[in-house]
Amino acid sequence: MRIYEVAYITDPDLDEASLTALEEKVKGWIEAAGGRVVKVDRWGKRRLAYPIKKRMDGHYYFFHAELPPQASTPLERDLRLSEQILRFMIVLGQEA
Repeated sequence: MRIYEVAYITDPDLDEASLTALEEKVKGWIEAAGGRVVKVDRWGKRRLAYPIKKRMDGHYYFFHAELPPQASTPLERDLRLSEQILRFMIVLGQEA
């Protein structure tokens, strides 16, 4: 298992219940891919550097997760298909 950092930016118009539901959904995708969430950083609503889908703000989330190497492909597909997520990134993280 490798440590990955999964970052995503959500639509700024989502309410607190929708943000919590989306966070649980992403955790479920990670666990369904055979991984384990180690840590979640919620940065809250921030200004974007440039407009994405005509939005200037977004809610930032960072997951530190242990995943098998082949698990990033189905996780990437799930993140890409979610309409609530404006942008995402999956990178190999640092071992603690």
